[in-house]
Amino acid sequence: MSSSTAIPREGRSHESIRKTLGELAAQDADWRGHRVFSLVYQHTDAHDVFLKEVHSRFMSTNGLNPMAFQSLKKMEADVVAMSADLFNGPPGAVGTLTSGGTESILLAVLAYREHARRHRPWVLRPEILVPSSAHPAFYKAGHLFGVRITRVPLGSDFRADVAATRRRIGFSTVALVGSAPCYPYGVVDPISELAELASKRGLGMHVDACLGGYLLPFIERLAPEERLKPVPPWDFRVPGVTSISADVHKYGYAAKGASTILYRGIDWLKHQFTVETDWCGGIYASPTLAGTRPGGPIAAAWAALNALGQSGYEANARDLMALARKLVAGVNEVPGLTVIGEPCTPVLAIGSAPGGPAINAVGDRLESAGWNVDRVQNPAGLHLILNPGHASVADFFLADLAAAAREVRDHPELAAEGSAPLYGMIAKLPLRGVVRHNVLALLQEMYGPDAAGSSAPATSVDLDGAVPVMVRQALRVWHRVRSRLTALP
Repeated sequence: MSSSTAIPREGRSHESIRKTLGELAAQDADWRGHRVFSLVYQHTDAHDVFLKEVHSRFMSTNGLNPMAFQSLKKMEADVVAMSADLFNGPPGAVGTLTSGGTESILLAVLAYREHARRHRPWVLRPEILVPSSAHPAFYKAGHLFGVRITRVPLGSDFRADVAATRRRIGFSTVALVGSAPCYPYGVVDPISELAELASKRGLGMHVDACLGGYLLPFIERLAPEERLKPVPPWDFRVPGVTSISADVHKYGYAAKGASTILYRGIDWLKHQFTVETDWCGGIYASPTLAGTRPGGPIAAAWAALNALGQSGYEANARDLMALARKLVAGVNEVPGLTVIGEPCTPVLAIGSAPGGPAINAVGDRLESAGWNVDRVQNPAGLHLILNPGHASVADFFLADLAAAAREVRDHPELAAEGSAPLYGMIAKLPLRGVVRHNVLALLQEMYGPDAAGSSAPATSVDLDGAVPVMVRQALRVWHRVRSRLTALP
């Protein structure tokens, strides 16, 4: 590995390391100032301090051997039992803790593949149908485990299309998927209808509640006027649901990484286990994908659920939905902007109404004002995941949003500047293979042999580097021409 970075011959002082860490942290997005609307889920500063204490106490323990660390097995069992109760699981509901939502989804796909191998051995390549809004972790799972993941278009309400799903079910289909809610739009898929369809066809039904699992039950308890809209049935109350993934480190406010994968019964769960009896090192058994399982996140997940309690989570849901109602109303008051779909959660996507300002140019203006906003596509939009701290900056955000929309309306040529034309057109052009190739090249650069010595701060995937130079230039010219034509009387 050709890098200028090596382990120092003599250990550095703790103080010098702290100084370097501070300099590195200064490059990160300002999530403590609540200028970020994704990636971080924080309840309160006091809760963070408590979790650090718990996490540190079990930092060196390892859940790989539950006989050696029975404390971790007890805490994991408690988290699973509390989660099953929260999700209205039947008496036989079972599950495990995982390192995050991706691992939970990977395990669900693995379990459905192995279940099919046992009960439908004539299916050579199992298929799972997912709505197009489903998390990319399903495609990662399909790639790793040789399962075909088939994308089904959404309905006009941005939820899974049950009729389209019914038409796509084939000989090799082994399971269906719905989200509660989906990440892009914060809407809950029609789980009852999908699960009924799955049950009639003898298929598994997985609910990806990684984002909403520890929030939706408490939104449901609120008075109608405190919600954006009713939450449709989504958990084990729906008879055909066979598994649920839910992240404790999201709206459960545990430390990263802690998620759960729950099944209606052991006949599903057993298919995610690995057992090797012929290794010369002894018998090896693993309930999840990981071998070593850090004790800190397990303990912190247990501590978070116990510390906040149902009353704490319900109060949090009430505050978040009040904030969501304020943001939805504020967005809809901005001429030319709208909330995409009808979310029932504090997860929103802001889009342009017909004739409204170019939403990605609005996003560029917000970023220049210091906000960190993610983008969604098909349709284009700005993505917000709300947390309690955002209440303190909501008025400032809405004011900057209105100013950004007004500036783009008054200067439509801004749609040709910055990242706006790339975000705005990348999903509409037949360049998927080219973009994928260049994104892979960017990842190779970020994680290649010279990455450690690079002084450039790591960022999310940069679309400017993902699209060939000539295409970027053509996009900008096209936007400038369109803006001038639009301005003609």
